[in-house]
Amino acid sequence: MTAGLPTFQQVSIIDLIRYGGSLFNEAGLTFGHSYDNALDEATQLVLHAVHMPHDLSPVYGASRLTEAEIERVMALFSRRIEERVPAAYLTGEAWFAGLSFKSDRRALVPRSPIAELITAGFQPWLGDRYVQRAADLCTGSGCIAIAMGHYQPNWEVVGVDISDDALALANENRERLQAHNVEFVKSDLFSALKGQVFDLVVTNPPYVTHAETDALPPEYSHEPELGLRAGFDGLDLALRILRDAPEHLTEDGLLICEVGEAERALTALLPELHLAWVEFKVGQMGIFVVERADLVAHHARIRELADAREPAR
Repeated sequence: MTAGLPTFQQVSIIDLIRYGGSLFNEAGLTFGHSYDNALDEATQLVLHAVHMPHDLSPVYGASRLTEAEIERVMALFSRRIEERVPAAYLTGEAWFAGLSFKSDRRALVPRSPIAELITAGFQPWLGDRYVQRAADLCTGSGCIAIAMGHYQPNWEVVGVDISDDALALANENRERLQAHNVEFVKSDLFSALKGQVFDLVVTNPPYVTHAETDALPPEYSHEPELGLRAGFDGLDLALRILRDAPEHLTEDGLLICEVGEAERALTALLPELHLAWVEFKVGQMGIFVVERADLVAHHARIRELADAREPAR
């Protein structure tokens, strides 16, 4: 063999992906951070370790790996199993709405089905409404705000979060994706947006109940609890958003909000409020659309419920 060239093993990319998937299933890992199965997670870890793009053509699956590459892959597999670290935190990257975001423990791993709405231009919900300004509450890594700005370059987008760490990551992603029509502001929901009005408000707030948060698999312990826990029924933040949104929406403005499994609790609390639940390609995912006019019509009841959730000052 020519001096200086690496020694190639009789192990291919697809061999390691298959092996990783088998290891992950045997270890009983939980999948819910961008990927929902063992093979997809193993694929991303293998491709990251060998410095190949996440959408590498299957043609290269039979490529043999060097000893050093195999060692890097196995080191990632070991951390995924022993430490239960989500794959996106191991690679430092998560894909959302077709865009590559930096991902680390400062914010939740990007994974909201709102990505599907963004790439569809929020149709049919927006219809022919004119949007000049849009907001993303609880922006975390900035993925929703930045994706909105990317696909709607004529919009002015404001992303807000209460966490300094999350905002630092969001601004890094803003620079990473050159999202010059997006800005980030520190705010407890709408509190720092006094006088600001938007045509569209999109939010993926924390919506996991206390009981559910306490019972989450180990993978979720690596994420900031601030982005998950939301009271006994998961609605502490959502109700405050519903209460305050009319003040920050234009007359025909829309609020789009993700509440996940808290959907049942919300419809039980506010059965009279017209919420349109979005059907995605994989079904309903706990995301609703509501008109400002409907929020105004039921404001008294919403305020009563939300005021009871206000944190002690």
